[in-house]
Amino acid sequence: MLNDAMDLFGQVQQALFEHGVQPLMFALGLGNLLEDGYRGTGWLLVGLLQIALLVTVVGGLQRWRPVEPMTDRRAVRVDVVYTLLHRLGLFRLLMFFALEPLVWELLGELRMWGVRPWQLDALWPGVTDMAWVSFVLYLLLFDFVDYLIHRGQHRFSWWWQLHALHHSQRQMTMWTDNRNHLLDDLLRDLIFVAVAIALGVGPGQFVAVVAFTQLVESLSHANVRMSFGPVLGRVLVSPAFHRLHHRIGLGHESAGPGSLGGHNFAVLFPLWDHLFGTARHDGRYEPTGIRDQLPGTEGLGPPGAPGRNYGRGFWAQQWLGLKRLAGRA
Repeated sequence: MLNDAMDLFGQVQQALFEHGVQPLMFALGLGNLLEDGYRGTGWLLVGLLQIALLVTVVGGLQRWRPVEPMTDRRAVRVDVVYTLLHRLGLFRLLMFFALEPLVWELLGELRMWGVRPWQLDALWPGVTDMAWVSFVLYLLLFDFVDYLIHRGQHRFSWWWQLHALHHSQRQMTMWTDNRNHLLDDLLRDLIFVAVAIALGVGPGQFVAVVAFTQLVESLSHANVRMSFGPVLGRVLVSPAFHRLHHRIGLGHESAGPGSLGGHNFAVLFPLWDHLFGTARHDGRYEPTGIRDQLPGTEGLGPPGAPGRNYGRGFWAQQWLGLKRLAGRA
């Protein structure tokens, strides 16, 4: 079934490339980049399918049982910009021109020294012919890598200065998943690409893993009262489980006000939080954000002081993130 779905996806990708992307690339004088254009068409198609599911399915859930009313639509619109930037392939285009050539050059150097990608599928005979088993293995592996990255984002002060942008959203919705500093995303994607190359993950499997992960992340950020119960809720991350991670204070200050840390770091599988003692379930839906955004009497500043500014627009958020990283904001 998975193979059939991937075959159908490949046919649609080929048709979209031949009748839309390829003629445009020739018209723009980019005929020497057709292979990259074909890969970009795949990411574009994945993004379009994801956005369609978000608007129809997850959007319907948000209207059905919202946690809170929409009182700051401008903040949500900025998150939509982040989502379109990532899901329609624009960010991956930036990744290609900025970092991917360096990764492949490094891979070539390693091959010259006799280092070859380690095939995870080869650990179990026959797994390479069982697409579903291979897919689940890669999901588990990449989710564990994501868990470690997420712990690092909350552990190291310099990394938190970038990741804090994601937590600064007071109006969480299904669009909030991609609200990240671009430098933070570059670091995360570079780690993922390096792991994928090291394990010899096929392009089709990598796209499928990323697409599934992104959809679950969008659902987990949704403004919807939804938990998956005492059993399934410990198998897959739910909106209730992840909302606690974004809760003011508890989500990022597990050692007390102003500290780093937090709970519920898992992206897909709460298994990692339970294994490493970072899981927390309490069933409460409370305001999201960062304590230092609040006025002085409620936050971390002196009485009467305004809360910390994380920016209202896309460029302001990116600039302030760099200033925080440099210790100037």
